[in-house]
Amino acid sequence: MKPGQSDQSVWNEKRLRFAIEGAGVALWAWNVDTDELILDECGCDMWGVLRDKQVTFEDLSAHIHPADRDRVGAAFAASRAAIGQYEIDFRILVGDEVRWISARGQGEDDGMVDRTMFGIFLNVTGRKQAEESNELLAGEMSHRVKNLLAIASGLTSITSRSASSTEDMAKQLTNRLTALGRAHDLVRPLPGHAKTDALLGDLLSVLLAPYDDLGAFSGRIRVSVPRMGVGAASATTLSLVIHELATNSLKYGALSCETGTLDVSSTSHEGEVVVVWTERGGPPVETPTGQGGFGSKLINRAMSMQLGGTLSFDWAAEGVVVTLKMDRESLER
Repeated sequence: MKPGQSDQSVWNEKRLRFAIEGAGVALWAWNVDTDELILDECGCDMWGVLRDKQVTFEDLSAHIHPADRDRVGAAFAASRAAIGQYEIDFRILVGDEVRWISARGQGEDDGMVDRTMFGIFLNVTGRKQAEESNELLAGEMSHRVKNLLAIASGLTSITSRSASSTEDMAKQLTNRLTALGRAHDLVRPLPGHAKTDALLGDLLSVLLAPYDDLGAFSGRIRVSVPRMGVGAASATTLSLVIHELATNSLKYGALSCETGTLDVSSTSHEGEVVVVWTERGGPPVETPTGQGGFGSKLINRAMSMQLGGTLSFDWAAEGVVVTLKMDRESLER
């Protein structure tokens, strides 16, 4: 057989089945009159239904995620009138597991055999999770860029208040921006360089030094924490949280004015580390309304999923108090 020519004898049932199983493709057949739905073994396993049990489209719909159920039902009904191929992605629930399924087939009633439509299911969970991760990463990167611009603006403002000349301002601002770079290096070492655990006090001091008019420990930012290690993975997460809190303080809180102060203290007890962020002397505090922006959601997600902890706010009139509770084992990883 020459290249490009089709020899139908090559594609016998056994070889087609081998190719289909290797690709993880599930086959389905739906009788539009009786609503009976026939799945092959791969389809039964994909949906979490018994192989020897007769199912209908309505039975299978019970496994579809409630948020997608109406959309999928309408799409399948519309597929009978669709011209050409169709494809729809949706979520199903198999126990506590959420899976993403892609249903594909050929529309038009004219293509049915004995009132039965045919198609395939593909498990596309991995692809969907990757897409969701990419969307979260893109949102996080956008948020961080905005935060960096806000930080640069805020640092310029506080530097201009204490600088005696243009040259002095440029020097102070450069030092503060360099300190931000050192904080980044502390939690994200260069490839090929060994990484050792950072100390919590060092991490907090380096992260907060750019925001202090006089430098950590000697100015309006005071850090007092016990000696404990912070692992490489958790240091990155904690730095994200601290930068978010510092940025908000620089824009709206104690660090936005000359009289404001920040105290960061910590205790450790029975496997739990508690960091208390206390602001005083800033503008009058107003309790925010609404669900919060991307930054708020991001740090709450990071605290919960990566540090096994929680984040709580006390919007006291004299200054906000933020309490970070973290699992010690998670913090040391």
